[in-house]
Amino acid sequence: MSSNNDTMGKTLLVTILLCVICSVVVSGAAVILKPKQVANKEVDRKSNILAAAGITDANKSVDELFEQITTRYVELDSGKFVEPPAGYDEGKAAKDAELGESLPRKADIAGIKYQAKIMPVYLVEGADGQVERVILPVHGKGLWSTLYGFLALEGDLNTVVGLGFYSHAETPGLGGEVDNPDWKALWPGKKVYGEDTTDPKIGLIKGSVDASTSNAEYKVDGLSGATLTANGVTNLVQFWMGENGYAPFLNNLRAGEA
Repeated sequence: MSSNNDTMGKTLLVTILLCVICSVVVSGAAVILKPKQVANKEVDRKSNILAAAGITDANKSVDELFEQITTRYVELDSGKFVEPPAGYDEGKAAKDAELGESLPRKADIAGIKYQAKIMPVYLVEGADGQVERVILPVHGKGLWSTLYGFLALEGDLNTVVGLGFYSHAETPGLGGEVDNPDWKALWPGKKVYGEDTTDPKIGLIKGSVDASTSNAEYKVDGLSGATLTANGVTNLVQFWMGENGYAPFLNNLRAGEA
C-alpha cells in the first residue's frame, strides 16, 4: 500500500517551506527595488519643490530643472545657515534628543509635537547671487492627518509664489481640496507679513475673499465643508512663518546676515 501523504506533519512541513520561500522572495524583491524606490522618492521631492516655486519646463527633466535650486540648511533658533550631520533627516531628527525638541502646547499651533532644530531650505538665486525665491518645507495637523508641503516666497521674502502639499490623508472633496489647482492658484501674490516680520498675518477665511476688503492680501478662500482642515492649513503656515519657524532666518536673509 502507498503511504499516506495527508499527515499533519507533512502538511505543516509544506506550509513552513512555502512561508520560507515566500519570505525570501519578498525580502529579495524589497532589497532589489529599494534603490529605485529611494530614487523615485527623491524625484518626487524635487518635483514638489519645483511646483511650489512655479518652475516648469516640459523640455527639461526634473533633475535639470532642479539645477536652478540650491539646498541649504538652517538652524531655526539662530536663523543661520549651518552644516547638518552626515545623513541628516529632519523627520527623524525631530524626535532625537539632541537634534530635535518637543514643543510646548501653547506654541505648537501646528500640532506637530516635535520639531527638528535644523531644517532644509531651497534657494533660487540669480546670476548676481541675489535670492530670487525661497522654498520652505512646512507641515502640520489637518483633520485626519498631518499635511506635508512646501511654501515658496518671492525674493522680497513676503510675497507667496505657491503652496502645495505632497502628502496628506484629508477627506476627498472636502479637506482634500488642498490639492485642487483652482484653490492652489489663490495663493500666488498673497502676503505673509505686515509690518511685523515675525508675526504672520496670512490665513484662510470662511467663504471667499472679497478683493476690496481690508487686508485682502493676507486672506485666502476657505475650504467649503472642511473647517478643521482649513484651520490646520492656517495654523501650520503661521507656525512655520513665525518666530518658532523660519521668521528668524528670513529676517537674517533680509539683512544679509543668514
